[in-house]
Amino acid sequence: MIEPGPDSLPRASDAKTVENALNVLGSRQKKNLLARLLPFLGPAFIASVAYVDPGNFATNIQGGAQFGYLLLWVIVASNLMAMLIQTLSAKLGLVTRSNLAEHCREHFPKPVVIGMWVVMEIVAMSTDLAEFLGAALGFQLLMGVPLFVGALLTGLATVLILGLERFGFRPLEAVISAMVGLIALCYLLETTIVRPDPLQVLHAIFVPRFAGSESVFLACGILGATVMPHAIFLHSALMQGRIVVRDPARLKSLYRFEIADVVIAMGIASCVNAAMLMMAATTFYQTGHTSVATIEEAYRTLEPLMGSAARWIFGLSLLVSGLSSSTVGTSAGQVIMQGFLSMHIPIWIRRLVTMAPPLAVIAWGLDPTRTLVVSQVVLSFGLPFAVIPLVMFTSRSDIMGEMVNRRSTTVAAGLIAAIIVVLNVYLIYKTVAG
Repeated sequence: MIEPGPDSLPRASDAKTVENALNVLGSRQKKNLLARLLPFLGPAFIASVAYVDPGNFATNIQGGAQFGYLLLWVIVASNLMAMLIQTLSAKLGLVTRSNLAEHCREHFPKPVVIGMWVVMEIVAMSTDLAEFLGAALGFQLLMGVPLFVGALLTGLATVLILGLERFGFRPLEAVISAMVGLIALCYLLETTIVRPDPLQVLHAIFVPRFAGSESVFLACGILGATVMPHAIFLHSALMQGRIVVRDPARLKSLYRFEIADVVIAMGIASCVNAAMLMMAATTFYQTGHTSVATIEEAYRTLEPLMGSAARWIFGLSLLVSGLSSSTVGTSAGQVIMQGFLSMHIPIWIRRLVTMAPPLAVIAWGLDPTRTLVVSQVVLSFGLPFAVIPLVMFTSRSDIMGEMVNRRSTTVAAGLIAAIIVVLNVYLIYKTVAG
């Protein structure tokens, strides 16, 4: 028997989605595949916004301009890692109806919990910094307003978008998914304009390699901008009360639909990231503009090289990316604070607090793009604090029951955590040695 929990039917829009999902799970009738999938799509698309945020623009533009297609394999590998990690995050929330931060609070000693919360708050601040700066740059590039004004507009727009939560989870999912679709459309058009060399692209994807410590630095930035710690915490929270299923067989069926949600959303994010780097590699690296290292330079350089359409498409995608990811980042910050500390603050207060770092960067005149890249490296350092607990909890049968990880899944996820740690240690060594 399938019983919706008390949090599953809070509003009419949510109730209809849950009803349709339960009907699909309880029916053996052959329906249109899209109709069957639709009620389950949404949470991974919200999480996937973190994978196409302005930090990705910064790292991918620098990576493509300086090294051509060299780091395409990093994007592909990072997104494959992200698919597995986000699937485990969704499963944790779906099966236990508790999010990752709550499990950490329940199973770890209090000093460890406090330490993890501090680390994840630093990660959340880095995330907000990247997203806020990106949206502010988008406003500046498209509308010509000062960067400070663009930051204020970003804060206002974020609060308005988050206000959709009062109408249920479905309206926010729809708006964020539409934004992801718009970003993907922009880069589909960009790729059509720049026409990357398919043979070089395939070679870069299937032949992993580096070219010095700076390429490793950017690879860690790409990894941090792709497998994002705050998205791991958020995805488990999005799933914990969305559709409640108690029957083990139907729970497994629901989990398979959520895997499809992850694969589709992360697949789109992977294509967008690859398109970003290919655009920079084709437009800048192959034309000798390897010194293009900032988003502003990329925006200005695109018009004389590729025409005004490419420049405006790029600016629009950056703005939409910044607004959507800033919204999602604020929600993730709430999840982290509530999960680790059982503390809740109004969303507008958190938005005001997280506006401080990007406004400080603007006031001090720091390079926004380099700041974005550094923020993504900070995210990479925070990844073990999200990935390792996630693997631990989803591998425990006393927590997951019949949905516990298979041994092969645990090994693969553990290998991902090891790769992240090794890359970060290598980056520290090369940075200090340099």
